[in-house]
Amino acid sequence: MIEYRIEEDSTGMRLDKYLRKRLASVPTSHLFKMIRVKKVRVNGKRAQPEQLLAAGDVITIRGDEKQLTGPSPSGPRPPPPPPPVDPSELVILLEDDWMMAVDKPSGMAVHTGSGITGGTLVDYVRAYLGPKAVRNDFTASPAHRLDRETSGVILVAKRRPAMVHFTEVFTEGKARKRYLTLVKGKMSKDSGVIDLPLSEHQQTAESKARRGVNMQEALTRWKVIRQSSEVALLSCSIETGRTHQIRRHLAAVGHPVAGDRKYGDFGFNRDVRARWGLKRLFLHAERIEFPHPQHGGKVTVEARLPPELKDILKRAALEPS
Repeated sequence: MIEYRIEEDSTGMRLDKYLRKRLASVPTSHLFKMIRVKKVRVNGKRAQPEQLLAAGDVITIRGDEKQLTGPSPSGPRPPPPPPPVDPSELVILLEDDWMMAVDKPSGMAVHTGSGITGGTLVDYVRAYLGPKAVRNDFTASPAHRLDRETSGVILVAKRRPAMVHFTEVFTEGKARKRYLTLVKGKMSKDSGVIDLPLSEHQQTAESKARRGVNMQEALTRWKVIRQSSEVALLSCSIETGRTHQIRRHLAAVGHPVAGDRKYGDFGFNRDVRARWGLKRLFLHAERIEFPHPQHGGKVTVEARLPPELKDILKRAALEPS
């Protein structure tokens, strides 16, 4: 008989995932069979693979401990070496035992992906934390997304309960995010709301063919900070977290974000690059307000506008008076 007592840092983990980590030598198909035939119980009751674990839960497993916990016949697979990054370059705005808030520069991807193999925010965070990046089988990870070319505040969960908390916070819209962006043209009023559904960004071609384009509710609030006859500096907040939402919404109403190579006005981008030297997307996650994962109290973190964007405002005659 094997017994595991769930610690706080494993709160929110699925039972099947927990067992795969604890019993790494046991084939996944056999783990599911053990659950199905009631050899695995949680708090003395029948278990389900997808059930979420809570601190204090007791998992009991009937079977030979030596056999179940022994090394895999092929031996453990060594983890790939981390890419070489300088953790001193990471700008940390807030850090405690549960989380970090980092000021991500433009051009840094959050995760690896298509054509991105290293130098990501994940790499920098884990290099900075070193051995402390892993805690009870959970590895410190970003709690939400930020486009590669967008700079500003991004939250990182250092413990599994923090990630569970942030997932709920962002899913239920309990976080308040504010962005600064420079857009083409003069706004017709001082503030407004863009309430325009957006197509699902990751929808597959097969899904589109079967049920058509899936439109998702999206709402962006904007306010003019300063403007000229050519451009406007806006403060934007989003009440939904759709992919590229601010960029897509502002382009849809005729005020594309400066430097946006995907949704923007290419002639306008060439002009502002030539005249003012703008070489990146002018979109910055300036501020985020959220309930802390440990005590639930309100926390506010701000990231100052990067120097290269301040220079653009100066050249565009939009710097504060």
